[in-house]
Amino acid sequence: MTIGKTSKSWLGRTGAALALTAVATLFNPAGAQTLSVVMASKLTVLDPVLTASHQTRNHGYMIYDTLLATDLDNKIQPQMADKWTISPDGKTYTFTLREGLKFHDGAPVKSEDCIASIQRWAQQDKIGRQVMPLVTEMTPVDDKTFKVVLSKPVDLLTALARPSGLPSFIMPKRVAMTPATQAITDYTGSGPFKFVKAEFQPGVKVVYEKNKDYVPRKEAPSGVAGGKVVNVDRVEWVAMADSMTMVNALTSGEVDYVETVPFDLVPMVKASKGVTVRTLDKLGYQPMYRFNQLQPPFDNKLIRQAAMYAIGQDETLKAQVGDPAYFKTCAAVFGCNLPYSSNKHADMIVPSNIAKAKELLKQAKYDGAPVAILHATDIAMASALPVVMAQELRQAGFNVQLQAMDFMTMLSRRANRDVPAKGGWSIFVTTWHTSEISDPLRNYGISANGEKAWFGWPTVPAIESLRENFLFARTDKERKDIAEQLQDVMLDEGVAVTLGQIVTAAAYSNKLSGVLESPAPVFWNIKKSDAK
Repeated sequence: MTIGKTSKSWLGRTGAALALTAVATLFNPAGAQTLSVVMASKLTVLDPVLTASHQTRNHGYMIYDTLLATDLDNKIQPQMADKWTISPDGKTYTFTLREGLKFHDGAPVKSEDCIASIQRWAQQDKIGRQVMPLVTEMTPVDDKTFKVVLSKPVDLLTALARPSGLPSFIMPKRVAMTPATQAITDYTGSGPFKFVKAEFQPGVKVVYEKNKDYVPRKEAPSGVAGGKVVNVDRVEWVAMADSMTMVNALTSGEVDYVETVPFDLVPMVKASKGVTVRTLDKLGYQPMYRFNQLQPPFDNKLIRQAAMYAIGQDETLKAQVGDPAYFKTCAAVFGCNLPYSSNKHADMIVPSNIAKAKELLKQAKYDGAPVAILHATDIAMASALPVVMAQELRQAGFNVQLQAMDFMTMLSRRANRDVPAKGGWSIFVTTWHTSEISDPLRNYGISANGEKAWFGWPTVPAIESLRENFLFARTDKERKDIAEQLQDVMLDEGVAVTLGQIVTAAAYSNKLSGVLESPAPVFWNIKKSDAK
């Protein structure tokens, strides 16, 4: 298939694309400079508190702002906040908002908006749910200042600043008063772009226009922090399900930016003139797997360890990604080369050691109980991983059933706690953005409180105790020591097992400049040349 030939016909092949063109002609103001973007997946949920979906988070960064933010060096920076103070006992945080903050409807951003937004966010965010029971008071001092009082000192700044699936976006109080389990219908933010509701076509197209009243910070942009200067009039997210169509649209100039290029198409895009291929998200993703610890054979610790010795990161990542430029092996359950990174038990989970796995299976008197691996075939980031895992487990002597299904079916199946013969499972694989697993408080994979734990339901009281110690730790050294202990216990017990780290390739037209590296795709700072 040639790129040029396909690009000439791709619009004509799809009625949906024609419809998009007609809509663009109808709504796009004459002369408006527009960025046309293909995101990694479709945006269907617009409430950034209702889901941890990355597309919804990305939508949130377009239209909302955050009180604090994290820069590329992982340092906490003020964003909507001008400054903050922390009392000597660490229990009282006082935040002051910066000048010039306005919502899209022209109303000023007030302390009461921040308080209501934090309260709604904290009902759904994992770390927010741990912190809020410690909050004894959250009240305005005046329209620009509010304080948060805690019963015990905890690191509130990290909770509010870190990028994750659920950043703490600030909404008007009238919107933030919506129950956290009910979707909002008013999308008024104070961020650098405005959502154009009239042009929204769920799963097809999302349009944002520049918020001309937005006052950027004076600092240079870094990560999701700093000055958010918008240089284009509109940004349009256009869905393209077919990868080749997407690549052809980019190389022919029909679109300006592709969030994620499939690994097998990266060489083709790199060879195209007028296109830049870069890894903009240096944090990337962590693939990981969990065992069902309620059912045989993985209710046996030795058998879990046998599986961990059998499964090798290098083999699985090569099959999934191919080019080693886009993956790395490492044992760190809290992210490779990050503050809580550890190499503990690397010998068990990084290389494949079939001989050791066989030895442990013999010691555990494995009786051939079936191992059902849930294989979500429609997740490009992880679809090849279960296939290689199954091969390695079979080499070690496991009786493996690789069960193919779509992602939504996998989500339903993993809730079944029964044996495989009754619809249950033994292993499932998933991926997290590294910002979502980078500390013990926000990492879902380490929950180990039995029936109340995340899927897999391990019971390891030491882990829950260490997580609580981490919450109340006062120094970085204390936190690092606790994280090291957690990795030791987690991998010894087989609670959650990392498969290394994957980064992706974005691609954009050379007409663009100022494209930023960030843990989430951002569209401020970008300039678009009109040169042909």
